[in-house]
Amino acid sequence: MTFRNMEGKPVLQKMVAAIQENKAYLGEVDGLIGDGDHGMNMNKGFTMFGERIAGREVSFTEGLDELGTLLFTEIGGSMGPIYGTVFTDMAEAGASLDEIDAASFATMLEAGLNGLCEIVDARVGDKTLVDTLSPALDAVRKAADEGKELTAALLDMKEAAAIGRDSTKELVAKFGRSSRLGERSRGVLDAGATSCCIILTAIADGIVERISSCTSRMQR
Repeated sequence: MTFRNMEGKPVLQKMVAAIQENKAYLGEVDGLIGDGDHGMNMNKGFTMFGERIAGREVSFTEGLDELGTLLFTEIGGSMGPIYGTVFTDMAEAGASLDEIDAASFATMLEAGLNGLCEIVDARVGDKTLVDTLSPALDAVRKAADEGKELTAALLDMKEAAAIGRDSTKELVAKFGRSSRLGERSRGVLDAGATSCCIILTAIADGIVERISSCTSRMQR
């Protein structure tokens, strides 16, 4: 089955809750080789977004666009513009969609990654969120090419995202404050890669839950 764009609010709220629940953890990860404010900044932006959509209906892509714009314009640090770009470009790629399947979700992820790569030089292996997002995209695209349903593609994405996140532990940071540490940055997860995995997992779980709920209603 596909995922209805207009039913995206619960998925957006799941993203918000996931960041809120991991605020302290993200701060701890970031504090090991960074300035320790990643969890605080992410929580601030996602909480503000959650409050703004609480009393109204919003589609998945509308919400991604609003979240991205908020992060880009109102949240400090490097991650505001980075995630702002990813989400707004994903939203633009999927804005016209009523139904989202594995292929169209891959297109959205690809737009987000391409947009990110236009504003940063980081690539896979540089110990950034690209190490999570790029393999996640590859997994969804591969699943779509194999004709898999969206739910199966999202499970593949979760697995690939986790592997990508974990790969950053043995990498040397090339960008940001942690890059100043050189070899001393090895042995620690990258905070951006970690938060990206949390977000992608929340999106996957939220969409799968919505599809399962729709399937159950249809079978009654």
